[in-house]
Amino acid sequence: MTTSISRLARCGSGVALLLLPLLAPAAWDEINLTRGVTPYSETVYDLHMLVLWICVITGILVFGAIFYSIIKFRKSKGAVPAQWHESTLVEFLWTAVPAIILVATAVPATKALIMMEDVSNSAMTIKVTGYQWRWRYDYVNEGVGYYSALAKPSNTARQLGSGIDPATVENYLLEVDNELVVPVGQKIRFLTTAADVIHAWWVPALGWKRDAIPGFINESWALIKVPGVYRGQCAELCGKDHGFMPVVVRALPEAEYKAWLEKMKAEQAPAAAVVAAPTLSVAASR
Repeated sequence: MTTSISRLARCGSGVALLLLPLLAPAAWDEINLTRGVTPYSETVYDLHMLVLWICVITGILVFGAIFYSIIKFRKSKGAVPAQWHESTLVEFLWTAVPAIILVATAVPATKALIMMEDVSNSAMTIKVTGYQWRWRYDYVNEGVGYYSALAKPSNTARQLGSGIDPATVENYLLEVDNELVVPVGQKIRFLTTAADVIHAWWVPALGWKRDAIPGFINESWALIKVPGVYRGQCAELCGKDHGFMPVVVRALPEAEYKAWLEKMKAEQAPAAAVVAAPTLSVAASR
C-alpha cells in the first residue's frame, strides 16, 4: 500500500512539473529572440529559427523512437532480448542524415557570416569609444563628437540614501544624457574601441554586440529600418560602474537627422575653433 502511494505521489509530481509552464503563460516574443530592426538582426533571427525547428523535429523523431521502443518492446508484453547484428542501411542513414543537415545549415550560416562582416558601401561612419564608465561617439568626417553617460535621474536614484524609489524613474539605468542619433535607411559603419579597459557595445535591436578593446578597432554595421529609440548596455564587465553604462540609439528619418546634425555642427563649431586657434598660432610662428 505504501509503495503504491509513493508511486502515485511521484507520478503526480511529474505531471505537475510538466504542467508548470502552462501556469505562467508568456507571449512568443517574450521567450524567443527578438527579430530586431536591421537586416543583420533579421538574418540572425531567421537562421536561429531554422536551426531551432531542425532541432525540434530531430528531437521529436529521436524521442518518439525511444518511447515507442520502450512501450512496444517492454518485458511485461513478453519481449525478450533480441539477437541481431549491425544493419548497413541503418549505419548509412544515421551517418548520412546528420551530414545532410549540417550541410543544409552551413550554407545559410556561411552566407550570414559573410553578410555580417561586409561593411562596404556604408553611407557614414561612427566611432564608438568606451570609457570607465561612459561612451563617446564621433561622427567621422562630420566634425561632431560627444560623450554619453547615465542620465541624471537614474544616477541619482541608484545612490545609497537617495530616498528615490527606482521604480518611479522612467527607463531606470537605461537612459542617457546624450543619445546616439542616426538616420533611418542608411548603412552605418561602426568602429568600436576603448580608451582604458575592455567594454562591449550592445544594442539587442541591432542584432549584434562588439567588444571595445584598447588599441584595437572592431568593425560592425547597421541599417535601421524603423524610426524609434533602441536601448542597450555595456556587455563586458569593465569595473565597479559596469552596470551603469547604458546605450540609447535614436533613429530618425533622414530629414530630421540632417537637421539634428547641422544643429550639432553649429553648437560645436565655436569649441572646435578654440582648439584649432593655438595650432594655427604655432604654425604661423614657424
